[in-house]
Amino acid sequence: MTKSNSTITARAKRISRIRKNISGTKDKPRLRVFKSNKHIYAQIIDDVAGVTMVAMSTVEKDFDKAENKDKRESAKTVGKMIAERALAAGISKVVFDRGGYLYHGRVKSLSEGAREGGLQF
Repeated sequence: MTKSNSTITARAKRISRIRKNISGTKDKPRLRVFKSNKHIYAQIIDDVAGVTMVAMSTVEKDFDKAENKDKRESAKTVGKMIAERALAAGISKVVFDRGGYLYHGRVKSLSEGAREGGLQF
């Protein structure tokens, strides 16, 4: 097994461990984070109905790349924007799912931005 394959497998194991305990409902949906090398994505998911209620990423047209200098600032902006969209959809409390990533860097910036935007978790 190559190193990249083992890290993917380890992350998949962490995701399954996390998902055993975390589930989103209509009243308190799950805020899920995914990051690639260039972009970061966030979704608010109702696991009971199996529906994505709100989504935001750095790929969307609404996202202004010029105002963000680095990836952490972009993640914080995505957090604020998903919080605005969630509040507009009537969602104020969520469960945070870091997606198997460590809670630092871009994941931490996104969660701080979401908290500043008004989400509670």
